[in-house]
Amino acid sequence: MKKGRIFFLLAVLFPAVSPVWSQFPNIQVSAPSSYNPEEVTIAINPTNPLNLAAGANINYYYYSLDGGATWEEGNLLSPLGVWGDPCVTFDADGNLYFGHLSRPNTYDGSFLDRIVIQKSLDGGQNWDTGAGVGLNGTKDQDKEWLIADCSGSQYHNNLYVCWTEFDSYNSWEPEDSSRIRFSRSTDSGNTWSNAKTISDRGGDCLDSDNTVEGAVPAVGPNGEVYVSWSGHNRIMFDRSQDGGKTFGKDILVSEQHGGWDIPSRSWGIYRCNGMPVTVCDISDSPYRGTIYILWSDDRYGDYDIFLSRSSNGGLNWSVPIKVNDDTSKRHQFFPWLCVDPLTGVLYAVFYDRRETSTDETDVYIAISRDGGDSFENIRVSESSFTPNNNVFFGDYINIAARGGFVYPIWTRMEGSDLSVWTAAIYDSTALQGISENDTPEEFRIHRNYPNPFNSSTVISFDLPTQSLVTLTVFDSRGRLVEEVFRGMKQAGTQEIEWQAGDRDSGVYHYLLQAGEKRAVGKCVLVR
Repeated sequence: MKKGRIFFLLAVLFPAVSPVWSQFPNIQVSAPSSYNPEEVTIAINPTNPLNLAAGANINYYYYSLDGGATWEEGNLLSPLGVWGDPCVTFDADGNLYFGHLSRPNTYDGSFLDRIVIQKSLDGGQNWDTGAGVGLNGTKDQDKEWLIADCSGSQYHNNLYVCWTEFDSYNSWEPEDSSRIRFSRSTDSGNTWSNAKTISDRGGDCLDSDNTVEGAVPAVGPNGEVYVSWSGHNRIMFDRSQDGGKTFGKDILVSEQHGGWDIPSRSWGIYRCNGMPVTVCDISDSPYRGTIYILWSDDRYGDYDIFLSRSSNGGLNWSVPIKVNDDTSKRHQFFPWLCVDPLTGVLYAVFYDRRETSTDETDVYIAISRDGGDSFENIRVSESSFTPNNNVFFGDYINIAARGGFVYPIWTRMEGSDLSVWTAAIYDSTALQGISENDTPEEFRIHRNYPNPFNSSTVISFDLPTQSLVTLTVFDSRGRLVEEVFRGMKQAGTQEIEWQAGDRDSGVYHYLLQAGEKRAVGKCVLVR
């Protein structure tokens, strides 16, 4: 099969209409625990999309080798200490990085003295002891976020981390201030540059609206580095066009009504923020290079999710667009955003109370296929949960997408304990935009036989190397019917049989995934 053929088939088999979404099965990543995992993060390995990695406060790491169906759990260790604000990201070569705060020695008063980046070479199963970033005397380093350059630019595989530095955390002294800091690594995280301040205006140290916080970096298609953050009731933005060597003047994106520190105790959340998330489209979609920033504020009287975008490198920003499409006056909060690097489709995740009347909470995602002009909202959580304002719920949830496979991750409360959940969402409509250069020549799927069939059919395929293989069947509207097979297959020509059971007559589509390779086919069931 020629390169790109399977993506042409995807466009034919899943036409450009919104799929009819059914309830996505929720997958438990971490069981309820009195240690209360929260502040969850998730990433997809670009060299093997069946390998997912995740993290949670304070020192949990998770990994999956089967596309999120099952998860392994461990506790991250480092001589520099592991003290929360987890962030996981893969580089383009499949190396995995875990950023977090430090607590090297609880007995000598050292606390949050640097940012720590640890690396895994096997998809999250084992970790090195980590490299420290940003040590600056007795100043406190907090709330970091990490990204790798997967753009293919001259800065390919550079790593970038941003965070807030406090002169003294929670200090009321007027001479103490906060600032946004930045560092980069050009050698796969082994060493890091001296930290620099990139915010032109600092803030106070009270960890509230007048503190500058929430810096999340993103990478553009030519290796640009983009960062936004909150402070002084505004969303601010800065950029680097030389791989993080230098930054320019701060640019105002939007006023943030009510600030980022949300008074949420009255509605069951111990602490809540509306800090921004920055992403950039590096795909070959029509929106390539567009920068998107997502946050929450109360400009309409309740907390909603908003998005602003720039198509000229961050120099100008659109009027904020409301992402949640409800007309209620109920709250939406803890938003996060990702853009599929292969399709350019936007996916946002957030907690939502549109369908409840008390503190009961659901999880929604919002999807945009038109560069942020419009969003389709879909409930993801199978059931609502009720948080407790005496239990810390963290500061964020997260979402990742690649090639139409989307993985939100969130925390929910069960009794008095927290647990971590995800859902494996297949967005068939998104795949029509993938370019022709993403499928290796040696992977080939054959026409199933018999076709048409009345009870079972066999799907055969050529596999160049031993791989973890998944075969999934969908109906003609793109709705999941059945996962037929998930397991290892040896190199060579292989076969998998689908027994349709009592399925109705009609056209069915199947998706075959082997490692990072994917192919689709169509079969007809006749009774």
